[in-house]
Amino acid sequence: MLNNLRAELQAMGKYVVQQARSNLTKGKENASKDLYNSIKYKEFNTPNGYSIEWIMDKYGVYVDKGVKGTKSNYVQNSKSPFSYKSKGGKFGLKGMPPPSAFDKWSIRRGIAPRNKKGEFESRKTLNFLIARSVFEKGIKASFFFTKAFDNALKKYPPLLLEAMVEDIIELTKQENGKN
Repeated sequence: MLNNLRAELQAMGKYVVQQARSNLTKGKENASKDLYNSIKYKEFNTPNGYSIEWIMDKYGVYVDKGVKGTKSNYVQNSKSPFSYKSKGGKFGLKGMPPPSAFDKWSIRRGIAPRNKKGEFESRKTLNFLIARSVFEKGIKASFFFTKAFDNALKKYPPLLLEAMVEDIIELTKQENGKN
């Protein structure tokens, strides 16, 4: 029942996932591949047919929409509801991101502090400085998911409608065959 609609929803789900992953890679937002690998879609039955939703790691929404900093704002042209604040709030992210969150990121980006002799030093201070910079300046919106979803909304409504019509025709033929 409604097999055509289900197939088209699955195609839309795959399309958004593929486009979002591609946007992450093109935007150089794919240092660890953790977010990339977490982007998936899930389909489920509803009382009226089928539905899909997209899921990803929680921080993906911050990468997509951006986060306003405490002192300056990378998100000027974005209408991001997120901001760093000392005390949190409705959409405020409480406090500075943990410096440890930037340890693997700084390694993947090839950022390695050296002393005057050229020897590697601890990344602890470097990671703290990066975390403080992110807290003060914010995170620039990448719109990796928003663009993918918007493109799907331009492409798929006619295809979904056509699939629904095909399903209705098939159901009507089945009903008429029973009478």
